[in-house]
Amino acid sequence: MTSFIQIIISGLETGSLYALAALGVVLIYRVSGVTNFAQGEMAMFSSFVAFTVWRRGLEQTAYPFIYNNAYIIAFVAAIVFAIFFGFVVERFFIRPASRGSMVGKMIVTLGLIMIVNGIAGAIFGTDSHFMRRAITPEMIEHFYIGDVLIRPNAIFIILITLVIMSVLFYIIKNTMFGIAIRATAQNEGAARLMGIPTAKVSSAAWILATVLGAVAGVLIAPATNVSTNMMADVHLKSFIAAVLGGFNSFIGPVVGGLMIGVLNNLVGMYISLKWRTVIVYGFLILILIFKPEGIFGKVLRKKV
Repeated sequence: MTSFIQIIISGLETGSLYALAALGVVLIYRVSGVTNFAQGEMAMFSSFVAFTVWRRGLEQTAYPFIYNNAYIIAFVAAIVFAIFFGFVVERFFIRPASRGSMVGKMIVTLGLIMIVNGIAGAIFGTDSHFMRRAITPEMIEHFYIGDVLIRPNAIFIILITLVIMSVLFYIIKNTMFGIAIRATAQNEGAARLMGIPTAKVSSAAWILATVLGAVAGVLIAPATNVSTNMMADVHLKSFIAAVLGGFNSFIGPVVGGLMIGVLNNLVGMYISLKWRTVIVYGFLILILIFKPEGIFGKVLRKKV
């Protein structure tokens, strides 16, 4: 039972990261009709910004507040940078390409992968960097609940993910801005005729999606280290989570991400680590065969 609970918690931890990234992918797709293949690279760059701020904060030993709260300051810095980054990408790369075909816009995001990765490598280097302090056995012992060892980082990731998603879903469902997002996602032309500034909504969607990716990157950084390829696995699985949950649903990517995280751990523990990837994704393919629009996806039909 102890191992099972720990596996579930660990799966929810990684699944939360997939869910955050997947929600960003779906948000952009629903509002602007673009599949952002550069989501992972943008999150990686924001994570490097956070790492740079975190490392500088640890150097400020003469200022206890900065030293003790270096990670929090780095977290905020990554979000602020992501807001600016998302705006720049949408305004100067995606919006000009919107006059072209859908394929053209996807090519732009593919090009952004190479551009962002190259700039990150040139500025920050290609080495892998630690973004964590040493944890002593005495510190770990304080996080036992009964016989179950609860890692503080896992609880932090799950809780902050739940808070972020709750706030985002509330905004989408209960505010005028959320109505504008849903209207633009449903029919951009009709939304524009109703006076909704769809260009600004698209820009806001890219900013929100970039922030979600940055949050996922900074949360995963202490476990995977910060490098130019740190988000490759998360980025791939976020797309799978989005497809599994349904690209035309906001709740779908969240459920899809959590499912992938938990299933990945359960299969690895009770069946086979070697065949874990094959079994999990084979199971997901079976789900999509019987429900190709995704678990929460809906088949949209037009009446003529």
